[in-house]
Amino acid sequence: MAAADFDLIIIGTGSGNSILGPEFDDWRVAIVERDVFGGTCLNKGCIPTKMYVYVADVVEHIRHAPVLGVDAEIRSTRWRDARDRVFGRIDPIAVGGEDYRTNRCPNVTVFRGSARFEGPHTVRVDGAALGNSAVITARRIVIAAGARPMIPDIPGLDEVGYYTSDDIMRVDRVPDRLGIIGGGFIACEMAHVFHAFGSSITLINRGPELVRNEDHEIRARFLELARQQYDVRCETSVLQARRSDTGISLLLSDGATVEVDALLVAAGRVPNTDQLGLAGVGYALHDDGRLVVDQHQATGVDGVYALGDICSPFQLKHVANHEARVVAHNLVHPDRPQASDHRVVPHAVFGSPQIASVGFTEEAARAAGFDVMVKVQRYGDTAYGWAMEDSTSICKVVADRST
Repeated sequence: MAAADFDLIIIGTGSGNSILGPEFDDWRVAIVERDVFGGTCLNKGCIPTKMYVYVADVVEHIRHAPVLGVDAEIRSTRWRDARDRVFGRIDPIAVGGEDYRTNRCPNVTVFRGSARFEGPHTVRVDGAALGNSAVITARRIVIAAGARPMIPDIPGLDEVGYYTSDDIMRVDRVPDRLGIIGGGFIACEMAHVFHAFGSSITLINRGPELVRNEDHEIRARFLELARQQYDVRCETSVLQARRSDTGISLLLSDGATVEVDALLVAAGRVPNTDQLGLAGVGYALHDDGRLVVDQHQATGVDGVYALGDICSPFQLKHVANHEARVVAHNLVHPDRPQASDHRVVPHAVFGSPQIASVGFTEEAARAAGFDVMVKVQRYGDTAYGWAMEDSTSICKVVADRST
């Protein structure tokens, strides 16, 4: 099969799809996508999660209302209505994005299928819509193919069936008992959502705490409050999963058995480099599978850049968008490249309670050699904290005394 040559190949339509501005109108561009247009954030991550979390927060506010002098009650929560509202907004955006690139961008060719590198600048795309496969080449390539849920090797897991963040938000009904394997931001956000809609939550995490990348005092407070809402099993692993008469039976490393009706695996994410075959054609990878890039988002292969979860330690949409802007500039102006700035990356965990953070944790600041000064303030001691009757929240500031 003869290879079709392009000026630019973009693999992935999350933040990679935002690269193309007017400066690329005279470039012949190939876009490769195997899944839904818009990437993880739009379809399976940030946006639907936040829409569900808002509903869960409303439920919590109503439960808290009597303390404020408001008598209110929750008669019911309508999961299907909430779900259909979420994806009724999101799905047309994904469809519209694909239609725009396919039918209204004359310089762009969309290839629907899975990409795999056959050489540093040669990509085979396999997909039924292509009549099995197509081979495309370009001197300049952007790899923005993202990451996927990591599935732990647990005997019986495939047999009992499980959800991941890819599909849990589209279920038809809320399980009475939801088991969640993992303790990171996805696990904690989904625990908040499904608990608000009526699920009894069991969180099973092999580490000693939840949200392990947060500051130690934030981790401790979050774990304390999570245990007031869910059955939290830390320093515990699932040794086996099997079907039982009453649902799914999970044998834990401490000898206990937990019964659930549905299981969410939220044990982390892995970059999709292995599925692209990058290691075999000259690309360097980190030990965790991420593609190695420099400060300009350039790989070690001339003319090839990467962005987002496939290369970044920050699995955050706003980071990927920043990197996409850098890549767009560097493609057009390789003689005066820009560098990505990852020095201060804000992030949030939309669980219960919510966490917002930017900059160094206390541990990281001390390890970096700063003369650390710390202030922890109970939010309930502030005026707005009084207004909310907030008895649990804290704000922590970590500063360098020398400045």
